[in-house]
Amino acid sequence: MNDCPVNGKFLVVVGVLAMVFCSKCVLAHQQELPLRGLCAHRGAMGTFPENTLPAFAEAIRLGAEMIEFDVQLTKDGSLVVMHDATVDRTTNGSGKVSDLTLEQIRSLDAGSWMGERFKGIQVPELHEVLAIMPRDIWLNIHLKGGEELGRRVAQVVLASSRVHQAVLAVEEAARLGAREISTELLICNMERQGGGWDYVNSTIEMGADFIQLRGAVSPDFAAYAKRLKLHGIKINYFGTDDPGVVKNLWTMGIDFPLVNDLYSVVNGLAVAD
Repeated sequence: MNDCPVNGKFLVVVGVLAMVFCSKCVLAHQQELPLRGLCAHRGAMGTFPENTLPAFAEAIRLGAEMIEFDVQLTKDGSLVVMHDATVDRTTNGSGKVSDLTLEQIRSLDAGSWMGERFKGIQVPELHEVLAIMPRDIWLNIHLKGGEELGRRVAQVVLASSRVHQAVLAVEEAARLGAREISTELLICNMERQGGGWDYVNSTIEMGADFIQLRGAVSPDFAAYAKRLKLHGIKINYFGTDDPGVVKNLWTMGIDFPLVNDLYSVVNGLAVAD
């Protein structure tokens, strides 16, 4: 049994968040989603273990307008939130996510690698993550798999009434799987091909809702943004922890820069203002 006081406190916060946001479902559906802001990459991963409930709770507390996380299928078909193909880096276990059952993955410690105070934190399932999320921010759900994963995640998004805010960041196979379930799902095109204008134009042709630029910030970004906005496409950027770069990206028309150290960026922007 884990008696770590910090982890216990996190679980209380997570539980309270879930109750508050579930009780406001009807009102939240009537709220507008942010036009621009910060995307918390894997939650507040700069200060909390990435892709865990405490990391997401902290991102919510800090006011992230979008939260990004990764989803994979386990050996027995469960949906877990983890970035890497293996559990080695972020848990005390080893092996591929796809080779492990949910029970095996849930038995792992996903917090201690970042500090003793995070000991006992578990790898969350998708439904647990959705349960604590506000309904008035964007959810950037990166699918680490193909058609079957696309179908499964789409079903969960629909069942949890998150279609208005959940953006499936997908390559082609996962996109096709998701589209089998619903054509209403929001799509972020992650098929970057050669990047640049090729990526911009293919995203427009696909009819995607979001694009996620990456790499060195270029003056071309402003031209990309102008064309994309004509087609109603919102723009993410991966990634930066520099508040000055964030402000420059916003000026160029980029909507949601992904940041790792959300706490520092939020405070840096506050000082700059």
